[in-house]
Amino acid sequence: MTWTLKNPAYRYEVLTDENAVTYVEQHYGPNGFNRPDIVSIYKGLSARIIQADLLRYLIMYVEGGLWSDIDVEAIRPIDHFIPKRHSEHDVGMVVGVETDEPALKDHPVLGAKATSFCQWTFMCKPRLPVMMRLIDNILIWLSRLAVEQGRSISELELNFDEVLNGTGPSAFTTAILAEMTASTGRKYTWDDFHDLEESKVVGGVLVLTSEAFAAGTGHSDSGNHHGKGALVKHHFHASSWTTNHPRFKHPIYGEVEKCNWDVECVKLWDANTAFFASLPKEDQRKMIGLKDREETAAALDAEFAAAMPMLPKAGPPPAVMPEAPGNDFPALDGSAQEPLAATQAEIQPVDVPAGNEAPLLADSPPAIAGLGLAAAQPESQPEARSEPEQDTPAGIPEGLEPGLAAGLDQVDWPVAAPAEPVGELVDDAE
Repeated sequence: MTWTLKNPAYRYEVLTDENAVTYVEQHYGPNGFNRPDIVSIYKGLSARIIQADLLRYLIMYVEGGLWSDIDVEAIRPIDHFIPKRHSEHDVGMVVGVETDEPALKDHPVLGAKATSFCQWTFMCKPRLPVMMRLIDNILIWLSRLAVEQGRSISELELNFDEVLNGTGPSAFTTAILAEMTASTGRKYTWDDFHDLEESKVVGGVLVLTSEAFAAGTGHSDSGNHHGKGALVKHHFHASSWTTNHPRFKHPIYGEVEKCNWDVECVKLWDANTAFFASLPKEDQRKMIGLKDREETAAALDAEFAAAMPMLPKAGPPPAVMPEAPGNDFPALDGSAQEPLAATQAEIQPVDVPAGNEAPLLADSPPAIAGLGLAAAQPESQPEARSEPEQDTPAGIPEGLEPGLAAGLDQVDWPVAAPAEPVGELVDDAE
């Protein structure tokens, strides 16, 4: 657990579905802040993401400290979250920029979430008015939706954008900007935090750059997790809630969020969807049918591939080692010749003084392949050979090392006459 490892002096606490209700009843019931409306609405919620968002605000109002989603990793200790150039006495809350894409603030799908502070990690002191402002805004929003949908709060149906605007980053940002305005007497908007190059404190709220809590998201100049200003790493493992609260998905061109705030990509998505909308209904149905068939075929291919047994990948063919050079020349008597047992280490080169080279021998046997040696010729007839020394195997020509001649004892060595001199040696002394 990175939070406890990097912050050993802090108390780390995890709330679960089982103890969360008890916590809310204890602190917001008759023996706490006596807010029965909060307790009733919290217990009546069936949308777990709404409960999770509301719970973090309820806890932070009571306890203060640092909130972090369970899929967020600490990169640096909490003591590094407030830059040294700021005084802790001036800071009541610490937030970071999550999304800073005001060029898309008027987009029909992305607009409401184009500018926001991050709420998967933030810090604040207990009893901050901004937290209660946010809690009250959520209660009002839920009550209004229940009236609009004609349902109880437990039966509300919410899409992705309604969650973000009602309890998520958009709601979080709206409450913070309103509190800044109320505490300073000056109207604050997102323009005051666009392209933020360094942190600043406004109305007791320390706003960090996007690199602090949103590094690695790939937009809003957030940098990466190796940057000096990166404080946490969000793994987005707890994002399955979108299954129950889906984003808008065009039947042909899918979700515009997949553009990840790339303006040119969003423009192309807009142009494609506008073209689709201009087509006659029959052509639209044909395109949707074709798209559905393609997706079905792709899904079947994926299922088929998953059902196939996992076979080992074919590796490269085994390497063919080249045969070691040997005496593959035929024996002089025509029989197959045994391989040499000699090794390169056994070959002892002999320096021959210039002018004392041995004369060429007629019909001399070929050089031993790979060793570059010629077998020496005996100077006597085979029948006139003397008995070999005791430590020399029979049949080995005199003067040839036994190690080099191993396997050659069956060779019938011919007699060669001395070669005729090809010229006279000149004595330089004359």
